[in-house]
Amino acid sequence: MTELDLTPVETADEIDFARGLAYLKSQLKHLPAKPGVYRMLDAKGDALYVGKARDISKRVPSYTRPTNLNGRLMRMVSETISLEIIVTATEVEALLLESNLIKKLRPRFNILLRDDKSFAHILLSKDHPFGRLMKHRGPQKQRGDYFGPFASAGAVNRTITSLQRAFLLRTCSDSDFATRSRPCLQYQIKRCTAPCVGHVTEAEYQHQITAAKAFLSGKSDQVQKSYAAEMHEAAEALDFETAALWRNRIRALTSIQANQDIHIEGMKDADVIALAKEGGQVCIQVFFIRQGTNYGNKAYFPTHVGDADNQAILAAFIGQFYSDKDPAPILLVSALPEGEALLRAALSEAAGKQIQIAHPQRGGRRKLLDMAVRNAEEALARKLSESASQRRLLEAVADVFGMDEAPQRVEIYDNSHIQGRHAIGAMVCAGPEGFIKSAYRKFNMKESGKYAVTDGDDFAMMRQMIHRRFERALREDPDRESGQWPDLLLIDGGRGQLNVVREVLTELGLDDLMVVGVSKGPDRNAGREQFHIEGQDSFTLAPDSPAMHFLQRLRDESHRFAIGTHRAKRTKATLKNPLDEIAGIGPKRKKALLSHFGSARSISRAAVADLMVVDGISEAVATDIYNHFHHHQK
Repeated sequence: MTELDLTPVETADEIDFARGLAYLKSQLKHLPAKPGVYRMLDAKGDALYVGKARDISKRVPSYTRPTNLNGRLMRMVSETISLEIIVTATEVEALLLESNLIKKLRPRFNILLRDDKSFAHILLSKDHPFGRLMKHRGPQKQRGDYFGPFASAGAVNRTITSLQRAFLLRTCSDSDFATRSRPCLQYQIKRCTAPCVGHVTEAEYQHQITAAKAFLSGKSDQVQKSYAAEMHEAAEALDFETAALWRNRIRALTSIQANQDIHIEGMKDADVIALAKEGGQVCIQVFFIRQGTNYGNKAYFPTHVGDADNQAILAAFIGQFYSDKDPAPILLVSALPEGEALLRAALSEAAGKQIQIAHPQRGGRRKLLDMAVRNAEEALARKLSESASQRRLLEAVADVFGMDEAPQRVEIYDNSHIQGRHAIGAMVCAGPEGFIKSAYRKFNMKESGKYAVTDGDDFAMMRQMIHRRFERALREDPDRESGQWPDLLLIDGGRGQLNVVREVLTELGLDDLMVVGVSKGPDRNAGREQFHIEGQDSFTLAPDSPAMHFLQRLRDESHRFAIGTHRAKRTKATLKNPLDEIAGIGPKRKKALLSHFGSARSISRAAVADLMVVDGISEAVATDIYNHFHHHQK
């Protein structure tokens, strides 16, 4: 009788964990007893995790004690091939560096903040005698007064429109201002005092600017009382037309303030940060309160939260969120974040001012925080509902197309052009959480090289777009480990387009990708779309089928993105100034030429001697300008 070998067999996961554990243990004797940041890297050199420590020699050993590790951390140790250390002077520096590295490297085992874009501000510029009212994003390098942040571009645009009505400030560019010979439409509809043509003096315009700054700085009552006095004075003088103008300006101020005043005693500026957690997902709502006014709120859904508690999630969120933003003087939070004292010190150092973090228990601040928590809970409930619905629809799509499982990433391709001009290819992307806007791509069609596109050939456009998309994917991620590979390709078109895509994929050795062509039905009737799969007869779905509606929505989004991108390219080409094509003509010379001649057409007709009259235009430059236009006219 053969004796059975009952020796336990190690699994691949156990072998990987033992290897990662052995590697980390081998590094312990080399760890500095100093504050800093550590990075765990995988076999490809990508960051798995970024952490900070007051004493690295005491923090890293915690990953070598298996009894203290949950499943997530055990997987991280299993994949760790290398450990990198950066020593800092203080723990505060370590925290700031950790937040920046997490945002830059996006490690798979850190809690990550998604969709963290810069917020818009309102800018009253100071680099022109007649300051401009404008929306601003990004670094605040331009001279002027900034007000914000606003949670959405829509909120900024609405506020700017109301500010125009109330203070009659210009929004035009400096180049437009310099070339005006008569007032524009903004003056006609009483949103500007037309300083460009001298309808208002610099001193009078500065008074408008001062009033706008006062209003945006929280002195709204003072401004409104001043406007009311002007209105009553005009009415008493029986100048009802002027009185009506002041009334309209007061209404514009009121529209900005409607439903926005917070009225919490002693609080002007604050960021309110509230967390809701359910079903393994997290929503964090951020409200921006400035000068007692609600500048809007935005919902965030951090990823990789795992089994982290609320305090740890808030600490990770706040560190990443403010790594490139100035916080308000006080943060009202739904729970004190982990390491609150350290986080407060880091924020204060980065902002150059004292920052408070508070978890109010009662009073007006507590009511404001409760409102933010309710918003977070409602946003998370909507997100969970939408995600469940989206997953059911993706399962229905898998069933319709005979796929083994629901696709996790669907890419939809379309193109747009007008008689071959301004040709654009477009890709949109969707997954279990809905459309993935950050993954959208546009392809400016190349007219030379492999798969060149000429004369608006739709097949050639699709061929070039698919080749560029997947040739790059193969080059950057041949093992398909990044999660950026689609499970399903939807192609806008019929059998011809499907065959073109299949040819390109076969050439690249990608025969395993699922591709479906989507074409309009008889008479291009929306609702009777035809679906085309290689080796199968074309088919349609019932018009009231949820899968049909979902696939139409995916196709319509690709249309929207393709057409919008095409229009933007066409508009840019239409508005392009011929002077931009001439070497040596920068913004200053261009402005001088346009101010003197009024238009590019007039410049094109000018003689060399006439061009030399303009400041900064030498004979050599004038000759270049003349030759440029006359060469193109031949």
